[in-house]
Amino acid sequence: MTVPTDTELDLLARTTGERLLATRHRLATAESCTGGWIAKAVTDVAGSSAWFDCGMAAYSYEAKQALLGVRPQTLETHGAVSRETVVEMVSGALVHSGATLAVAVTGIAGPGGGSDDKPVGTVWIAWKRRGGYAKADVFHFDGDRDAVRRQTVAKALTGLEQHLE
Repeated sequence: MTVPTDTELDLLARTTGERLLATRHRLATAESCTGGWIAKAVTDVAGSSAWFDCGMAAYSYEAKQALLGVRPQTLETHGAVSRETVVEMVSGALVHSGATLAVAVTGIAGPGGGSDDKPVGTVWIAWKRRGGYAKADVFHFDGDRDAVRRQTVAKALTGLEQHLE
């Protein structure tokens, strides 16, 4: 995947917003490695209050637990960067919001923090509709911290598009 520019992220956010509005969905975001960038991208779109509910940037274990209801045992057993954690994050975003659709991201943007099992660029993204089942995918992005985060925002928005079909 190429690293998306600001213009490309803006276009993705606008397209996502149009689809959310057309399908009468409201979005919530639960973000770790992107630190609120997905929420920023969508709220940069004028009129986003019609389809964006809230964004939660939960970086620490404690914030993931308090804001999103991630279980301590999930974090202890699987770590913050895992399928199990991102699924609990996306579910928690729906429980703690008025949204009908949510996206959650957790990963290792770098430059440090990676391991053999979870190298820098490893990102889990999950999407879920209220009342539905979460879908979670792992990605391995290349580049520096900014590149990993930009690619994560783009994949998160692209995945929302797929969940609106």
